[in-house]
Amino acid sequence: MNRPAKPTLDDLGVDATALAWRSSSSGPGAIEVAFAQALGQNWVLMRLTGDPDRRVSVFSEFEWECFLDGAKKGEFDGPRP
Repeated sequence: MNRPAKPTLDDLGVDATALAWRSSSSGPGAIEVAFAQALGQNWVLMRLTGDPDRRVSVFSEFEWECFLDGAKKGEFDGPRP
């Protein structure tokens, strides 16, 4: 089954500098998240502060909701003794 490629920031036609980014903390390596609408959908964009390549990961609203659900349920808490 061929799935369509995930869009990039360029595919979305979104100007990352015009978005309101929310940061997990301050300093290099902090995770920043922004929300955008493009191509008739809502998208969640994620980047790391201080990344010299200025890479941005793109997630669909569904992927983001699944991640938040897993985080709330403790799926990313690590191994338990």
